[in-house]
Amino acid sequence: MYEILLFTHSWLRWVTLILFAVVLFNSLGGMNGGKEYLKKDKTLTTSLVGTLHLQLLIGLLLYFVYSPITTTAMENMKIAMKVGAVRYWAVEHISIMIVAVIVAQIGSIRVKKTSVDKKKFKLQTIFFGIALILILSRIPWSESARLFRF
Repeated sequence: MYEILLFTHSWLRWVTLILFAVVLFNSLGGMNGGKEYLKKDKTLTTSLVGTLHLQLLIGLLLYFVYSPITTTAMENMKIAMKVGAVRYWAVEHISIMIVAVIVAQIGSIRVKKTSVDKKKFKLQTIFFGIALILILSRIPWSESARLFRF
């Protein structure tokens, strides 16, 4: 189960990043071009937030149930905090990713509560931009073998 979840989590990252790019590009265009906030915009936003929630769910399953790294780290967190790679997976990655999902969710809620189209696009740009920066900061880019897991 661990390998299946890890594979899914790894590849779903690319879907998430593509959705971020599309939503942010669309939001910037809508904010600067005075476009109307259409059903497709809402669908893209909902798809992005849904994908983030799925990523979070899979990540939490890996973190609390299946990952040998975090399972070992939880046995002795004091020692885990002294080892950079273990600390990254046990604390840094999950903490920042949860914050990113929360930021995106707050942005989605704020967009739904706003009636002015230009403001909807602006809120999406701000909240999803912040969430994307947080996510990009905690993707393990240095582990190139993990980027394209098969």
